[in-house]
Amino acid sequence: MEDTGTRPRTRQRATLRTVAEATGLAITTVSRALANDPRIAAQTRALVADAARSQGYVPDRAAQRLRTGRTKVVQLLLSLDHEYLGFTHDLLGGLTDALQGTGYSVTLFPDVMHADRMTALRQIVENRLGDGIVLNRTEPFDPRVRYLTEQGFPFVSHGRTEFSTAHPWVDYDNEDFARAAVARLAEKGRSRILMILPEARYTFAQHLRYGLVSACRDRGLRWETPDAVSLSTPATEIAAFLRKRLAEADAPDGVICVGEVAAIACLSAVADLRLEPGRHLDIVAKRASAIFDLLRPVVDTVFEDLWEAGRAMGRTLLRSMQGEAADALHVLHRPKIEFDTHP
Repeated sequence: MEDTGTRPRTRQRATLRTVAEATGLAITTVSRALANDPRIAAQTRALVADAARSQGYVPDRAAQRLRTGRTKVVQLLLSLDHEYLGFTHDLLGGLTDALQGTGYSVTLFPDVMHADRMTALRQIVENRLGDGIVLNRTEPFDPRVRYLTEQGFPFVSHGRTEFSTAHPWVDYDNEDFARAAVARLAEKGRSRILMILPEARYTFAQHLRYGLVSACRDRGLRWETPDAVSLSTPATEIAAFLRKRLAEADAPDGVICVGEVAAIACLSAVADLRLEPGRHLDIVAKRASAIFDLLRPVVDTVFEDLWEAGRAMGRTLLRSMQGEAADALHVLHRPKIEFDTHP
């Protein structure tokens, strides 16, 4: 093939200057418009946004950090193993939704449950790798919450603690979920209730246990929370445990599943034993996706909206980064009951 000596043109990198030239505005005005400064007219901000989008403008984060001291990054410390099938997708999606238009992006840091959970946190804070942090799976006296509070570093936790000093959090009312599940099973005539809990180190395990025990005591029901398995146990082992337990003479006749993985394991054990939900036992499961619409037999479910949890954490973190008092930054989501109207 003949070499014509011509080379493809390299597209010029979009900068504040090129956006300013395209709009006829000053560079400082363009910069403030892209930062969504309310002092810039909405029409001007829209004009600048359109020009930046058409040019493929991407902010120079290194320059921003030098100029403002901010990274425009939020760090999400997240365990990759969860009781829900789409946990990471939904939480991250909601968080990204809340940050849309603010100039912030999200970086995911794996939170290894059975390792030193402080290492990644210190790395972020000491090297200023983000302007704010999102945590999940809190402990009653979580050392990460204590550290970030002492450092004055903006954060929000997905889950509460028992510290007397307020800190920003978003949580799901697991105590109320447990009470509602027990009430539903009692309504169906069940009297021996089993719930597989999270590991005792986590705050929401305490909330679930208290809701279960108090609701069962109020109704004179028997309850059990086996020590041999937890929500962190592999699903195959949960299924094996339930196959053994449900085959015993004093087997529970009501099972509360705190999440989709445990519920699928339970349905597997029930099917293997040829038991019939609604006849031999009943199941109430907490869900966060549409997976139960495809599972048979149909069981009662309670919905936890993880997308909304992510959105609430994003909004709460933005308020924390703006210096709002922590005692005003608490969001508690109530369970969305999806039981049939007929027992």
